[in-house]
Amino acid sequence: MKAAIFRGGNIVVDTLPVPVPGQNQVLVKVLCCGICGSDLHAAKHAHRMAAVTKRIPGRIPMELDKDVVFGHEFCCEVIDYGPKTEKKLKPGTRVCAMPVMLEADGPKGMGYSNKYIGGYAEQMLLAAPLLLEVPNGLSTDHAALTEPLAVGVHAVEKGALTGDEAPLVIGCGPVGLAVIAALRLKGIRPIVAADFSAKRRELAVKMGADVVVDPAKEDPYARIAQAKRTVIFECVGVPGVIQQMFEKVPRDARIVVVGVCMEPDTIEPMFGIVKELSLQFVLGYTPQEFAGSLQLLADGKVDAPSLITAKVGLDGVKGAFADLGNPEQHTKILVEPWR
Repeated sequence: MKAAIFRGGNIVVDTLPVPVPGQNQVLVKVLCCGICGSDLHAAKHAHRMAAVTKRIPGRIPMELDKDVVFGHEFCCEVIDYGPKTEKKLKPGTRVCAMPVMLEADGPKGMGYSNKYIGGYAEQMLLAAPLLLEVPNGLSTDHAALTEPLAVGVHAVEKGALTGDEAPLVIGCGPVGLAVIAALRLKGIRPIVAADFSAKRRELAVKMGADVVVDPAKEDPYARIAQAKRTVIFECVGVPGVIQQMFEKVPRDARIVVVGVCMEPDTIEPMFGIVKELSLQFVLGYTPQEFAGSLQLLADGKVDAPSLITAKVGLDGVKGAFADLGNPEQHTKILVEPWR
């Protein structure tokens, strides 16, 4: 089968053996897979990501001298099951699943793994117990947005908002847009969102932002300065943003870090101490949040069409990584391996 492979620091299209499903695994055809900002970061900072992962208990780092197939935002079609596996969905059924494989010693991630390939391939393995059938009427393209939407839903849940906070979202890429959508669905308003990109500010309004700010012209933190309770979502993931928040946010603010920064960063704790700030880091989502996000898309609760800006085949993945560097041009590019 064909796959877009991260090999030697570059993305190449080559053939790989078709994976063979074991017990509690299912072989699927990848219908489409979104390119995540974390994939861009992983390609750019692969050596640092691998080195840091080695220092985190329970995490298995990528071995960069071996092939890696990225892709964890997918919608697939059931082909066949491994031995002694319950066949709860018939072949041909469209499915989504959390991008993890269930092993005896715990779940193992896919998409940044040498063992389990991700969705930039014609076929892949999924954990059979985690399969979720795509509801009738939901397009394959929109179903592939389940994973990134679940990230935003989880971030808002971890923020533990009670309804009387003034939310501010810094960064309106796919993660920030998912956070905005989740805030709107919970009725937490008015939502202030900030991004230097005019296109992303436009999308923020479509997702539910009440106020959008261009940081080049206005201080977004001034919009929440007088609020009694504030929660700020960091959805950028580059060094310096958390420190900026420490300096700018009001006293007693809560900061929820959703953006994935893969570089060293520096903060001055004294700002957090004097202001008595709360700092919450988040990752991923729960199985319930993932399933709920699929249903939100099926119910039309999120403007999915506005998020998808292009589709490419495997030969277009390398170029798509470069194109996603222009926020005025693209938000979410989907990979269709069968093209």
